[in-house]
Amino acid sequence: MGGLTRRSLLSHGVALGGAAALGVPATAAAARGAPARRSAGTVLVLGGGIGGLTAAHELAERGFAVTVLERKELGGKARSIPVPGTGSGGRPDLPGEHGFRFFPGWYRNLPDTLRRIPFPGNRNGVHDNLVSGSVFRLSRMGTRFDLFVPLKLALPSLDPVLLLPALIALLDTGLRLPPWESAHFANRLVVYLTSGDERRLGQWERTAWWDFLGAGRMSQEYQRIFGIGFTRMLVAARAEEASTHTVGLFTEAFFNNLLGRGNDGPADRVLNAPTNEAWIDPWLAHLRSLGVRFETGAAERLHVSGGRISGVTVRTAAGSVHVSADHYISAVPAERSLALWGPEVLAADPRLRLVGELRTEWMNGLMFYLRRKLPLVHGHVSYLDTPWSLTSVSQAQFWRGGDLTRYGDGGVRDCLSVIISNWEAPGIVHGKPARFCTKQQLFDEVWAQLSASLEDTGEDLLRPADLHSWFLDPAITGLGSPGGAHSEEPLLINPVGSWALRPEAATAIPNLFLAADYVRNIVNLATMEGANEAGRLAANAVLDETGSSAPRARLFTLFRAPELRGLQEEDTRRYRAGLPNLFDQG
Repeated sequence: MGGLTRRSLLSHGVALGGAAALGVPATAAAARGAPARRSAGTVLVLGGGIGGLTAAHELAERGFAVTVLERKELGGKARSIPVPGTGSGGRPDLPGEHGFRFFPGWYRNLPDTLRRIPFPGNRNGVHDNLVSGSVFRLSRMGTRFDLFVPLKLALPSLDPVLLLPALIALLDTGLRLPPWESAHFANRLVVYLTSGDERRLGQWERTAWWDFLGAGRMSQEYQRIFGIGFTRMLVAARAEEASTHTVGLFTEAFFNNLLGRGNDGPADRVLNAPTNEAWIDPWLAHLRSLGVRFETGAAERLHVSGGRISGVTVRTAAGSVHVSADHYISAVPAERSLALWGPEVLAADPRLRLVGELRTEWMNGLMFYLRRKLPLVHGHVSYLDTPWSLTSVSQAQFWRGGDLTRYGDGGVRDCLSVIISNWEAPGIVHGKPARFCTKQQLFDEVWAQLSASLEDTGEDLLRPADLHSWFLDPAITGLGSPGGAHSEEPLLINPVGSWALRPEAATAIPNLFLAADYVRNIVNLATMEGANEAGRLAANAVLDETGSSAPRARLFTLFRAPELRGLQEEDTRRYRAGLPNLFDQG
């Protein structure tokens, strides 16, 4: 990705001060080997994460001349982050990451995009680089044996008459819960599954998951499993604040996935190589073949004239430039959006001010590079009792070649990739929240919390002598400073009532569109799938605004069990009448 300079902009036909149109002339595209095509209009995408790249992909396929402007690295939070200076002997640097990539089978929009990205030797493009895990490990502290869960449920149906006893039996067998608490959680799950959309958005969106579960009157084990652990590790939010609509929707999607119903593939999937190798680099190459251009620069402020976006000020290494296009797609995260839009945009579409009320938390990765393979389970591990809500995956077992010796100095054979989801709880070694630790203290804590979970029953798994090196997501800065650390790439969360704050992909400004994970979408969660759907929604909004006859980007929906449709329709009638869900026992 080249630096954005006045010379590069002019050579590519980019508008400076309204002097020219943004886009790649057909002759220039053909000269670079890209197919010549008639431009349906010029589009400037601000932000090169999953949402922005998806919008660029859909619009480039439909004849638009697209430029993507990214201030850091293309791929956003999904990109690989090489560990600087670790490569030797002709080997590339060790691969790092913001956090391990996870592609549950209920993702459907993103897998469709992956299939459309060519990859040498793959019939289904990048999609064939997805490999599945088979077992989920729930690791406990306190001399409790870990629970290994096969990632396929043998439940007969989602008919509540059959579902309730099956769920109670499953929970009673696998977890140390009193029978009445297992029955209560099974009931709450059935209540959500049989709720219609009006109740989900009207009641459960305004109800905290903790309250929906009745966690306050249940045992600590119930609270730990279904309240604290469930929300922190899945959505990085506190159960007392997380929207039941969001957590319930996520739970429903996974539940259907485990049953093998209406999904793209198995419940637990990862890539067979570092993210850039398996996905991002091939994607960028494909987009370039479609004529998409990538430029480096920080978009600072959008400008409005005559009710439309007239341009954007972009800061580059050489100074600031003014860039213009026919259409603009804002694909920057929520925490940076208001500063980019500025008073002119917010005056033209006052509802966008609500984006400033959306909240974020941290969910960042720490990688342990090991001298031996450590396949803890053929899938992901959730460390339920850890105060920092850790999750992990052993990478080598899924990567081509089976180890990492082709990276770094050749001495690394595995990477235990760990995500820290709670940066506010005190640790077990230094008694500090993660964000107030020094870098070394952070390492000490994560290693100790993993050991306390994995080795409390006598296993010898995390041997200090096996540790080659470790790497923390560089988005975390300022560790050990008096004010605590800062995350440059936080994660959007969905507390109670947040749906009302989120905008649609089309704004009140005719040529401004949004393609970030905060845009309202069916997934309703900050995920790669949600960002991909937002990019598709933005592309379709551009097509609608321009009156294009091109086919719209396909939008996939989450699977809904057909045997529950009648109960959901009845629930909508009950909700309109002010009555509770038929199964709601409170």
